[in-house]
Amino acid sequence: MKILNFLKLLIIALIITNCYSQKNPNIKLEESSPHYFVITHDELRDKIKGAWAAQTIGVTYGGPTEFRHNKRIIHDYESYSIHNEWDENVLPFWMKNRKGLYDDIYMDLTFVEVLEREGLNAPQSSFLRAYSEADYILWHANQQGRYNYLNGIQAPESGHWLNNPHADDIDFQIEADFAGIMTPGMPNAALEICDRVGHIMNSGDGYYGGVFVAGMYSYAFVEKDINKIINNALKIIPSKSTFFQCINDVVRWHKEYPSDWKKNWRLIEEKWGNDIGCPRGVNDDFNIDAKINAAYVVLGMLYGDGDFTRTLDISTRAGQDSDCNPATAMAVLAASTGFKKIPEFWLQGLDTIEDMKFSFTDMSLNDVYKISYDHAKRMIVNNGGKIDKEKIYIKNQPSKTAPFEENFPGYKLLSYTHVNQLINFGTQNFIPVNRGVIIDASKSVSDPFEKTISFSGIGVVLNGSLGDEWRHKKWGKDDPLKDFSYKVEFSIDGKLEKTMDLPISFTKRSPELFFKYELPEGEHELKIKVMNPNPKVPFIITEMITYTKN
Repeated sequence: MKILNFLKLLIIALIITNCYSQKNPNIKLEESSPHYFVITHDELRDKIKGAWAAQTIGVTYGGPTEFRHNKRIIHDYESYSIHNEWDENVLPFWMKNRKGLYDDIYMDLTFVEVLEREGLNAPQSSFLRAYSEADYILWHANQQGRYNYLNGIQAPESGHWLNNPHADDIDFQIEADFAGIMTPGMPNAALEICDRVGHIMNSGDGYYGGVFVAGMYSYAFVEKDINKIINNALKIIPSKSTFFQCINDVVRWHKEYPSDWKKNWRLIEEKWGNDIGCPRGVNDDFNIDAKINAAYVVLGMLYGDGDFTRTLDISTRAGQDSDCNPATAMAVLAASTGFKKIPEFWLQGLDTIEDMKFSFTDMSLNDVYKISYDHAKRMIVNNGGKIDKEKIYIKNQPSKTAPFEENFPGYKLLSYTHVNQLINFGTQNFIPVNRGVIIDASKSVSDPFEKTISFSGIGVVLNGSLGDEWRHKKWGKDDPLKDFSYKVEFSIDGKLEKTMDLPISFTKRSPELFFKYELPEGEHELKIKVMNPNPKVPFIITEMITYTKN
């Protein structure tokens, strides 16, 4: 009877304590509570600092190999990196002289600046506008998203595969770090931020890449086990997506071949090594697809087994986007262990760059250490957590799964044709083209120029350029024709599909000349009508890609 009365009193006391806690957010909670992760202020600062610092180190480490080893590993006998030269001069040199290398970080910081300026609930449109109107150079899904915005297409349509052939590319995956770093132990909060930002340039697997990375960061703050960090983050991704299936294969093959990362890599390449969407990667060893590069991140984390150097080494040796992949792997590891656990060897020179502003931003590492810490604390309170003078109590969030999205459903490559035609609206070939055929316009350059190309299938993409890369390298911002834009009508089977402005500006350019998907299966004719030929601006068509579902 005494025991029963004691239990009743205990239950009443617990109820009173819980009610009091809800009304007093600064009250200390028992650390053994299953509903909260408990961390000190210093630990949270250290983990946030570790994540940002490690990302910077990883990008620098892998920089010399970026997309130089495609569909092949960097073998043990190859001297491939600056590892043997790493000292206090490496980080300062690259930060000062190779500013474009840090594109994934200054994109990250662009979004951090939006949150700092407009608040944690900044709308999707603000993120799209901020990076689209920035002056830095972009590629792939980011550039197509920017082009879409500048031509009237808003998010999330700007990242949808029907409007963005690069929707499955790695872009958001390498820019989602901020979302995970500001949501420690809160994967659902990370997912909500990813939904706002990731769909401005990606969808489907490209979007899931960012969700997965943000999820790994979020779990890394409250988990030490690498396998659990990966598997918990994978739960956020719908299992019927090819992104989930690819990463799940890497995890499974690691269990089968726990000491042979190269065997795992070969299996990844055999099953997942061919791109279908990115017009640059189709029919090519180059592969910027999110899932295979995420597979290399996971490869490094699993076989690195908590060792920073080995994690960096394997994620780099796997090839393809081998600056971003080791950066992600090392940064997630540092979010788990904290800055203090990063080996002194890799911290050489870091203190000399921490006050340097990253290109195109007003933010340095020291700035983002503080801002991300502030954002994280605010997110913790907004999501039911509590903070006192000594400790931070992060409310546990059983993860949700992102809605299912699929890009290029059932699509198969039908043909990849080298068109190799330089349409030169004058008598002079203005740029060296070693694979182009000069087609002289038969009419006066003041008249529209037309060309018709036959193709079959359900989708078509025209690769090419306006000599923009060549002009950018020669002229940059001083290009006398920097404001020129071709106006081109594209018709399929006699129906006008798009009237496109194709700027010569490298920052405003369209990554492809033209694309159209979801056509009726069969034979088609594509007519290109250039409304304003310019003898000083070559119009280059390099390849035509077609798709089928048969």
